[in-house]
Amino acid sequence: MAEVVAQTDRRTEGIVIKDDWPGYSLDLFNYPAHYCGDLDCVIIPHGVIMDRTERLARNIMDDLGDHDIVVLCVLKGGYQFCADLVERIKALSRNSSHTIPMRVHFIRLRSYLNDQSTKDLHILGAEDLSFLAGKNVLIIEGIVGTGKTMETLLKHVQAFRPKMIKVAGLLVKRVQHSLACVPDYVGFEIPDRFVVGYALDYNEYFRDLNHICVISESGKKKYKV
Repeated sequence: MAEVVAQTDRRTEGIVIKDDWPGYSLDLFNYPAHYCGDLDCVIIPHGVIMDRTERLARNIMDDLGDHDIVVLCVLKGGYQFCADLVERIKALSRNSSHTIPMRVHFIRLRSYLNDQSTKDLHILGAEDLSFLAGKNVLIIEGIVGTGKTMETLLKHVQAFRPKMIKVAGLLVKRVQHSLACVPDYVGFEIPDRFVVGYALDYNEYFRDLNHICVISESGKKKYKV
């Protein structure tokens, strides 16, 4: 079993997966045969992702119920988490006295080449976010590493003077020299390993993988550009 610690006192910490956790054997799960040899292990199975996403949806409902929210989905790595999280918020809203009217807008960030983050951050679809003025904004991101990308995005969004900004991140990676830019809602805190699956990619590959896995060195070489 994974040596994980569920943090219940502070929601921002999420579920902590320790550095020495070896992950689950690939033999225990179904995954696309064309990725055979390209992965080291399953670090978070799909079912665990779904369960944690439902818990985050409940937290968001508790905090933001009855607020009109604009969701900013960060593409491409955040689209699956965003879709599942929004769907669960909608399901809870249908069966609750609290409701969250939501609109969804998509933006795209790109800062990686192969497995390295680059200095150049490209934001597409966020040139004019003037419609956010006075609105409650929920940014949904798949993974937060050093925090530099999120810090840049937050400054960009803040320039359009929203009423409130909250961030939901499925994964927060423990990396050196990270900024104090932790999402308000965190699914999992993971070791500094390059992970793929559940819409997280390596040069556009592995988005069709349901589980979150650690890519192997041979996988990096195979799909390197």
